[in-house]
Amino acid sequence: MTPAAELACPRCQHPENAAANFCSRCGGALRGPPCPACDAPSEAGDRFCTQCGAAVRAQRAPFSASSNRVAVAAGVLVTLLLVVVIVVRTAGGGGASAPGGQGSPSAPAGGAPGSPTPLGPTSAVDLGSMTAREAATLLFNRVMSNVEAGNVAEAAQFLPMAIAAYDLIPALSLDDRFHLSLLHAQAGDGASALAVAEAGLAVRPTHLLCLAVAAEAAILLGDDEKARAHYQNLVDVYEEESRAGLVEYGTGEGGHANLLPVLRGEAAEYLASGRP
Repeated sequence: MTPAAELACPRCQHPENAAANFCSRCGGALRGPPCPACDAPSEAGDRFCTQCGAAVRAQRAPFSASSNRVAVAAGVLVTLLLVVVIVVRTAGGGGASAPGGQGSPSAPAGGAPGSPTPLGPTSAVDLGSMTAREAATLLFNRVMSNVEAGNVAEAAQFLPMAIAAYDLIPALSLDDRFHLSLLHAQAGDGASALAVAEAGLAVRPTHLLCLAVAAEAAILLGDDEKARAHYQNLVDVYEEESRAGLVEYGTGEGGHANLLPVLRGEAAEYLASGRP
């Protein structure tokens, strides 16, 4: 029998099955997003396509807890982040958990109890066994939980992993774009946060979640005119759009029904305040 092909994780050098998307030891991404020009596959960390030479991804701003461009500088975005965490926990009946109801047993798979793993000292969650969307959702929840708890260092650890996981999703949903934009903003990368949100608005110009994060990304960039335009659109379409029946507007799993009135309130407050 021919042995399965392996590749080394670019993050920890652990040998991994070549067909895997994530390292089973550290959780790092083994793949990059497909080339936007020729759709050729890329490896994690590639900035240019090895087939056609096109840029695979824009260079990201490094996470910095002291940067004046992080979400804390905007203030309002922190409120959105914490509300998302509360909604996630309320819907799930507890802290962030793996899709399919996986918890965090006391001993990680393949390691001693308490040894470091991708999701913390006692997690047995194997990102390598998940789909890209499952891993992205789990990592997003982990980042948001650490933001809520004020664990800046741990949020910084999982932030690039979460962003990389969203890069691997073949077709981002509008809710995916909402989450990814929040992650970029938390990393202090307002330009990427705005680009992701506005890509969602190109698909559905009235999407409340994308309008909100687009406005907040514009605030991070100091673009008050664009922030006001997005917030005004949110206020104008809110009544009709909130009744559109989208899953992300609902009260079920993946829904942000409790978040929507908060977004409308933040938009109205910003428009009335005369900021900046």
